[in-house]
Parts: sequence; structure tokens; C-alpha cells
Amino acid sequence: MEKILVSACLMGFAVRYNGSDKLLISRTLARWREEQRLVIHCPELAAGLHTPRLPAEIHGGSAEQVLAGNAQILESDGRDVTQHYVLAAWLALRAAQAGECRFALLTDGSPTCGSQKIYDGSFSGQQTFGNGVAAALLRQHGIDVFAEAQLPELIQRVDAADKCRVVDAG
Repeated sequence: MEKILVSACLMGFAVRYNGSDKLLISRTLARWREEQRLVIHCPELAAGLHTPRLPAEIHGGSAEQVLAGNAQILESDGRDVTQHYVLAAWLALRAAQAGECRFALLTDGSPTCGSQKIYDGSFSGQQTFGNGVAAALLRQHGIDVFAEAQLPELIQRVDAADKCRVVDAG
């Protein structure tokens, strides 16, 4: 059975920057949890960031540029928290690899977990297409990353992968 790294906030844990969750209710997620397929992880808490914390956004480039040391992640007060978020990305990768995850379901919009869109770095509420640092790093290491809005697509991919494993094992 395929394993999936999933953002803790999507599973109802109040770990987002503002102390809230972003619970994603799904029968399939509940079944996957019962089947012990989910590796529930909050990269930001794993990296030592607190809840609540100030909002943070990628500034001066992309997630890939942050990982390469050519852009920053700043909190809304201007404090550079790049190293915390880069550590968060590496810890997410480590959790995914340790759990043998081929897929990840991450919270979109986050400078860590965003996989389709992130905030534009201006703290104005404007979003742009892009990845967070964990999503970028996971993809660089061959893990397929999905946003919560892509849950139906993830379910199809996991079902197809499970069927391939059954055929390969038979």
C-alpha cells in the first residue's frame, strides 16, 4: 500500500501560523488513516517554530531559490526566518523518506507546504503560482505533491499505484 505524507493541519491539528487547523474531511483520508498509510507531519513545528507565529512569506524569489540560498523567507515584521523554513523542508523530506511515502498532501498557500500557490511576499494577501520550500524539495526528490484541492487527483493516483503493486506482486 502506498504511503502519503500529509500536513498535520489538514488532519485537524491546530498547528498553522495562527493556531488554527485546516481540517480536510474525507472518507478516503479517514480510511487511509485507519490503514496506517498516512505520515502526519507539520514541517514548521518539527523545525522548532511555535504556534501561533507571525505569518511568513517567500521574498525575492522562488522556493527553489530559497533552497539554493538566493531568496529569503521573512516574517511579517521583517525578521529573516529562512533557515527555520529550510530546516522544515528537509525534515519533511526526512519524514517522507522514513515513512516510504511516494505522495504528499500539503496545505496550499504556505511558504513551506504550498504546492500550487503561495503568497507573493508582500504580505498584502495576494497569491501567486509557486511552491513552498518543502513541496519544492519533496518534488526534487521524486515525491508527487498535491494540494488539498487536488485530493480527488491524489486518490486516483494512489489507487492506480496500489493496483500496479498488486499486479507486480502477482
